[in-house]
Amino acid sequence: MKKILVVDDEPSIITLLSFNLEKAGYDVIASQDGREALRIIETEAPDLVLLDLMLPGLDGMDILKHMRSRNIIIPVMMVTARDEEFDKVLGLELGADDYITKPFRIREVLARIKAVFRRTEGLSAEREMPEERIIQIGELMIDLGRYEVSRDGVPVDLTPKEYDLLFFMARNRGKVLTREQLLNNVWNYDFVGDSRIVDVHISHLREKLERDPKQPRYIKTIRGLGYKLEDRAEGSGE
Repeated sequence: MKKILVVDDEPSIITLLSFNLEKAGYDVIASQDGREALRIIETEAPDLVLLDLMLPGLDGMDILKHMRSRNIIIPVMMVTARDEEFDKVLGLELGADDYITKPFRIREVLARIKAVFRRTEGLSAEREMPEERIIQIGELMIDLGRYEVSRDGVPVDLTPKEYDLLFFMARNRGKVLTREQLLNNVWNYDFVGDSRIVDVHISHLREKLERDPKQPRYIKTIRGLGYKLEDRAEGSGE
């Protein structure tokens, strides 16, 4: 039985989510305080965290930053009463797997949770038994089995979501991938009219992987279409 941690400072929200999640077959832990939630994450390792943005103690963003800085790879779905694009993009940049805004429908929450589990479990299975374990492109080495990336033998520190994006592009290197394809496969979510999160992550990857991010050798922009990870390091692109 999968364990879900519900973190929210509103008792009515905790009651609503806990009842419906347990009814759907999940084991539920609840917390109304950010620091307590972080302790639960570190000691009980839930399978997914439903994390409210505004919390006493530590807020949701601080918890997410702490998790990712310690490489705690637990799926996180941000929950907030605010529908501000800045919060959404920032949360996803920090490594949130999805984002849902109050008021929400329980069916939508359950569907999103199932989608997050499908995506994360699918990526884990691919990493455990990849068709090819290591991809070498120029000075880049991507070890799909060990979840590691290096440039000229020096490890590159990527966030979980940056790695997921690179992993998907590496498995499809040489192909032009639209922003919508990347959103659906890496974030497993349809951000209608909002693909900026892809551009932000591509920019971060270039900063970490390219010697000159303004003249990238590896991650190319295909104007009007999307992006492509070159299957060989030649030339330059935008």
